[in-house]
Amino acid sequence: MTEATSAPRGRPRSAAPRGAPRTEAPRGRPRSEAAHRAVLAAAAELLLDHGLHAVSMDTVAERAGVSKATIYRWWPKKEILALDVLFDEWSAVTPQQYVGLLRSDLVALLRAWTRLASGRPYGRVVAALLAEARTDQAFSDEYQRRMLEPRRAEARTLFARAVACGEIPGDTNVELAIDLLYGPLYHRLLHGHAPLDDQFVDDLVDLALRGIQPAA
Repeated sequence: MTEATSAPRGRPRSAAPRGAPRTEAPRGRPRSEAAHRAVLAAAAELLLDHGLHAVSMDTVAERAGVSKATIYRWWPKKEILALDVLFDEWSAVTPQQYVGLLRSDLVALLRAWTRLASGRPYGRVVAALLAEARTDQAFSDEYQRRMLEPRRAEARTLFARAVACGEIPGDTNVELAIDLLYGPLYHRLLHGHAPLDDQFVDDLVDLALRGIQPAA
């Protein structure tokens, strides 16, 4: 089992995982990195302590010590700001290493995510963003690009390695396998009916692999 590691606060935006999407600075005057981090920190505090409804550009501006115009220049609405907060926090946590065995690597990947996701009230934040995504296609596309795809891409890499090593059949439906793993995780995250913990990850991976790996 590998422990998740968090990047220190204040790390440069370029420290995001390789290949991960990132918010592009608008044309014109370069933004202040310190102001950018202050806005994200202020928004994260409001978002996680009180929920998306408590996030307003006025309050975030006051807490971050920047003008509201500055915030709107970078984030056109609060849902985009909340999405950036979530992406910033989730992208900072990854497994330290993989060992090249599918079960061990999936457990490492999912434990790192669940330990972060269960540590603070992310469930209500994700629920609010998903509700917005149902009515705004552009936001839905951005949510999928920034939140879903990085997780799925890393899982695809692990499955591709397992196919190459002969651990699983070459005709494995990898996209469905990823759904099979992440679906129950989001179910518990959003509904909160049962713990989202290491034991659940172990049991989930074992159950999924029984249907994916060939019989001995």
